Parts: sequence; C-alpha cells; structure tokens
Amino acid sequence: MSLIGHSNTAGRRGSHRRAQQGGFRVTLRKVAGKIGLAFAVFLIVSPAILFFIWMISLSIKYEIDNASYPPILIPDRFAWENYKAVLTSNRFIQYFFNTLIVTGSATLFALVVGVPAGYGIARMRAHKAAIVILIARITPGLSYLIPLFLAFQWLGLLGTLAPQIIIHLVVTVPIVIWIMIGFFETTPIELEEAARLDGAGAWQVFRHVALPIARPGIAVAFILAVIFSWNNFVFGIVLAGRETRTLPVAVYNMISFDQLSWGPLAAAALLVTAPVLLLTIFAQRQIVAGLTAGAVKGG
Repeated sequence: MSLIGHSNTAGRRGSHRRAQQGGFRVTLRKVAGKIGLAFAVFLIVSPAILFFIWMISLSIKYEIDNASYPPILIPDRFAWENYKAVLTSNRFIQYFFNTLIVTGSATLFALVVGVPAGYGIARMRAHKAAIVILIARITPGLSYLIPLFLAFQWLGLLGTLAPQIIIHLVVTVPIVIWIMIGFFETTPIELEEAARLDGAGAWQVFRHVALPIARPGIAVAFILAVIFSWNNFVFGIVLAGRETRTLPVAVYNMISFDQLSWGPLAAAALLVTAPVLLLTIFAQRQIVAGLTAGAVKGG
C-alpha cells in the first residue's frame, strides 16, 4: 500500500509540474504575441508620427533653422510668425470657407442619397448593385474628371464651387453607400418585421426603426466622407478658379520656383490637417462603435 501511495503522490506531483510548465508556455506565448503586435504597430505608425512631428518642427522654426545642418528638431526660438502669416493672408479664410462649403455640401448630399440607397440594397440583397458601388468606389477619380471637365466647360461652370461639389460626390456617395450596406446587412431585421406587422409602411420603418439603429454607421460614413472630401486635391486644382480654390490647392500654390519658405508651408499644411484630425480624435469612439456595432447586433 505504501508503494502504491508513493507512486500516486509522484504521479500527482508530475502532473502538477507539467500543468505549471504548460501554463508558463501559454503565458510566454501571450507575452510574445503582445510584444510582436506592439512592435508591428510601432513599425506601421512610427513613420506617420515622425513626419507629423517634423512638420510641427518646420512650422515653428525660422528659415535659417530649417536650412541648418545638422537638422534642428526643437529650435531655440519659436517662429509663431509662420502661423500668423498664414492666418492673416488675404485669401486663407476665403479658401477655408470654400473648402467648408464644398465638403459640407458633398457630405450632406451623400448622406441624403447614400443612407437610403445602402438600406435598400442591403434589404433587397441586390449584390450586383453592391458590386457596381464597389467598382465606383475603387475607380480612380481621374477617370471621371475628364468627361465631367468637358461637361462643366460646356455649361460654363468652371471656376465656380458647383462643379467641385458635384465631382466630390463621386468620392463621397460610394463611400457612404458601401459603409451603410455593410452596416444594414448586419443589423437585426426582427424590429422592422414587427413594425410592419403593426401596420407601418416602408418609409415609416426606415425612418423610425432603421435610422435610429444605424446612427453609429451614419457617423462613420459621415466622418470618412468628410476626410476624403476635405483632403481631395486633384479635383480642386483642375476645376477651381482663383477665387474658388480649396485649402489643399492653396497650400500647393505656396510652392514657387523662386523661393520656398518651409515654415509658412508647414504651418499651412498643419492648419489644413487640423480640422479633420480633431474630428477624428473627438469622434474615435463613434468610429469604433460604428465599425463594430453591426457585427455585435447581428450576432
């Protein structure tokens, strides 16, 4: 009996030791996975952070510091005059309002058209229509620019804000529709069926049932449409006149062959980026909720 008890005790000790080793391996694997993920994120994000920090450094330095070698990251004197020169320029405020009008109009119209379209395509399971939207989304904007440029020239609209608003819809509408298709496909349909049983029509179901559920998805579509429209450069440089330029085009026009002032140029670029950057930072919770809510509700 003593031999049997001794063997049982040794077996329990051996199994306990193996369990500890197994747990240690699992913990080590998790730690290694987290370290690898953190390193991968650092490799992906670090260039963007480095460029952004360097832009800030350029914007607060005088030209003599920007041209110095070795480069200076933090200067002894801050050149806030660079921001003042950009903000007090004659046309910067005008270009800002031009960008605001173009982006706001294109985004608003895209939401008005895209949200119902995405709902209809998702509920009708019109996969061919979804493929057409995807093709429109991935097609380069230059493919639409030439025929629309000729049409706007024939209509006499070149140099106004109208052609820019219209052509920005090429960017914003497919984004909104594609996001809303994916969102509505993963939202529960039981509430809509219950509303129909209570006598609600199609428009009432969409307005009172589907739209409140789709608010996170609409927020994501709105933010992405604003970002893509605000940062668009190609359409503005071709279709805009001297009085109707947008901010990306205005920053580009600060580059001249005679003289290139890095300080004001970097300050202007940061001021153009600031509204979209702040919108993304303050709405990051809505973005995450919008990207995940549909999958959670549909599960």
